[in-house]
Amino acid sequence: MAKFKRSDRSRPYLNMLDFMVQEKTFLAIIIAGIILAGIFTNNTQAAMWIGFFFAAYATVANDSIQSLGTFIESNKARSWWVLWLFIGGIFLLVVSFSWVYFDGDVTYQRLLKPDGTTSYPHPVNFSFFQIIAPLVLLILTRLKMPVSTTFLILSVFSADTSGITSVVWKSWSGYILAFILSFLVWYLSYNFIKKFFKSRKFHRSWTMVQWIVSGTLWGVWVMQDGANIAVFLPRQLDFTQFVIFSTTIFAGLGLLFYLRGDKIQEVVSEKVRISDVRAATLVDLTYVILLIYKLFISTVPMSTTWVFLGIIGGREIAISLARTKKGKKHRKKAGRMIFKDFSYAMIGLFVSIALAAGANSSIREAIIDTVASWF
Repeated sequence: MAKFKRSDRSRPYLNMLDFMVQEKTFLAIIIAGIILAGIFTNNTQAAMWIGFFFAAYATVANDSIQSLGTFIESNKARSWWVLWLFIGGIFLLVVSFSWVYFDGDVTYQRLLKPDGTTSYPHPVNFSFFQIIAPLVLLILTRLKMPVSTTFLILSVFSADTSGITSVVWKSWSGYILAFILSFLVWYLSYNFIKKFFKSRKFHRSWTMVQWIVSGTLWGVWVMQDGANIAVFLPRQLDFTQFVIFSTTIFAGLGLLFYLRGDKIQEVVSEKVRISDVRAATLVDLTYVILLIYKLFISTVPMSTTWVFLGIIGGREIAISLARTKKGKKHRKKAGRMIFKDFSYAMIGLFVSIALAAGANSSIREAIIDTVASWF
């Protein structure tokens, strides 16, 4: 039997210790958040604002890879505060319009339907699982998992399973549509793109186009996913609540740009030549077209993360198949990345269902009945 040195046997423990030392500030925040959630669960006002503050940063930080990832990656040379003011200004304009036009609703009726009904009622009393849902999202974000914030946050507020299934089906259709469209765009135009994008130099007009496309994408994302943050607050905000809501997220965006997307940004950075402004613009253009289409066909919330993963996945597969170089290296690499991203998204879905079951007894009973019917 082979003998192992003490250093070999203790290496996993040393790696874990190194991780805890490196992430001590983050772990302290998570522990403090869990303690606060336990203390203020029965205090509606305190629980509401604690959950909101965590959701404000957790949602933007995780979803930054889809709405802002290519923008951050292709503008590394620019000052962070310039990018922040541009994106933050668009955010303020978008939510202000919704707040005024929809009489206090900042979600473009994603949470509050035109007839006044909702599948995501504001809790009279918050549960522990509802408050810690953003903390779970923060942990998954720190692990570089591009999970669906729509599933993870909104599911714990759903009145019944229909609020979850409708989101899942709309998101699944969005993923499939995005994958097919992105694949066709990049596969059919690969030779053209390869020929005209070969040079690292590009006309300055590309930068202007990219900022317009990225700004539009960000605005549409806020219309879709702003509900994931506002779900902790009343469905119609008064002036003071609106000011707190908008300034908190605006400040969180500043921190995100200062950190250049933080660790989750690596999900975008590893993709093929995504730092090229022209490639980033094409990805964002495909994405925004799909979001606009999905935005207007239904007010049901949707996982924009799944749509983005479909776009990125279709692009990577198309490029790997269209390459003229022999060998399976690029195809295997693309396959591994897609499988990893999709696996992380599915992990987020299962975690969100578990949290929803813990927060809502009717959902828990429905899941148990469904599982029981299988046997």
